[in-house]
Amino acid sequence: MKKKLLSTILSATMAAAMLAGCGSSDNADTQTPSSDTQAEAQTPAADTQTPSSDTQTPASGTGKVYYLNFKPEAAKAWEDLAAKYTEETGVPVSVQTAASGTYESTLKSEIAKTEAPTLFQVNGPVGLATWKDYCYDLSGSDVYGQLKSDDFALKEGDEVKGIAYVVETYGIIYNADILNDYFAKDYAVVTSVEEINSFDKLKAVADSIQENADDLGVKGAFTSAGMDSSSDWRFKTHLANLPIYYEYQADGIDSTDAIKGTYLDNYKNVWDLYITDSVCAPTLLSSKTGEDATADFALGDAVFYQNGTWAYTDLVDAGMDGDSLGMLPIYIGAPGEENQGLCTGSENYWCVNKNASPEDIQATLDFMNWVVTSDTGCTSLTEDMGFVCPFEAFDNYPASNPLENIANDYVSSGKTSVAWTFTTMPSENWKNNVGSALLEYAQGTGQWDAVVTAFVDGWAQEYNAVNN
Repeated sequence: MKKKLLSTILSATMAAAMLAGCGSSDNADTQTPSSDTQAEAQTPAADTQTPSSDTQTPASGTGKVYYLNFKPEAAKAWEDLAAKYTEETGVPVSVQTAASGTYESTLKSEIAKTEAPTLFQVNGPVGLATWKDYCYDLSGSDVYGQLKSDDFALKEGDEVKGIAYVVETYGIIYNADILNDYFAKDYAVVTSVEEINSFDKLKAVADSIQENADDLGVKGAFTSAGMDSSSDWRFKTHLANLPIYYEYQADGIDSTDAIKGTYLDNYKNVWDLYITDSVCAPTLLSSKTGEDATADFALGDAVFYQNGTWAYTDLVDAGMDGDSLGMLPIYIGAPGEENQGLCTGSENYWCVNKNASPEDIQATLDFMNWVVTSDTGCTSLTEDMGFVCPFEAFDNYPASNPLENIANDYVSSGKTSVAWTFTTMPSENWKNNVGSALLEYAQGTGQWDAVVTAFVDGWAQEYNAVNN
């Protein structure tokens, strides 16, 4: 992570980790949450349109915009924002939101239609490899000029193929009210959240909470680790980020064609913790959803919930007080993890469909620029969607999401943010195979060796299939 970049983003109320080179959210997952999506197959190259991109002033009645949104939790806010833009300019803007975990397949279907999306998303370098032939060069656009750093641009040579519009953070969200109640108990193994700075400490606390669940009025330490498509991205992608990140750190690399699995024992340990110190039995995980996990946490049935800053709105809508929320790093027992911060990055890059008509491309560029410069757009992204955005105007629009401030605090205290290395995962198929092996292991119908095989052997196979 670059200190200069961090200070820039801090002024917008959070710090961004350097994006790993080689797309919750699987939003992504996932994501419901920010679910992530990766390339499933190479998409045929598309013809090029070459409209002017240097005029960004909205022109009433000129062209139209069709945005295929990646984030289900922000669907209503995007629809409202689109309606306001149309009211202000007369330019039609339609928003369609893909269901959690289906963005890649939805995009493949929609892009083939006569009325294809003019604005879509990729999750990073791997996603761009699939869709780059559909991506208009944004290097001359006003919206690109608003970016605070090229670290938030996806480039191919001198061309800008994608622009990150939101920087997000995830970790282990905790219920501060219940945790403070626990700290006061005679059986508590720590007396403050600051003492939870390693996997061993996290496990000791979780084990203690699980053992004393009835006294604390909870059903378990962790929410259900649901493995349906609305939830599994949290583990096959976001949790899997940790062993990849630490392997990259140890080897001094930022991508690989063959992962070694150096930290897969650590991955196993934290997964075991999630599925044993839980509100439900591991045999039920195949039917548990993202909504179930949100309910587990919002109702006070669980103390810990692996998710990200994007979950804030859902938790508040479910009745939680933002002041009751905290967030811990995901500790896996890696060396030096006492200095680890939260996982920060982006898998949300805007791309403009260069196959759209020149008028629609220009209308889309105008809309994007309005979103990141106008008071209406900036307010919607920060307050309604709870985003931190890497554009110049957002220095004046701090996010209302308190989880963002917690991410800030970790950086301010000198902790090292964990980069989103999952954007280098070779394919969606790789993630699905890892997820299936995790579920089989949790249910007792498979062995951990199958997870290792899917992770290591599957990586090499999928990398070769996608790139060769």
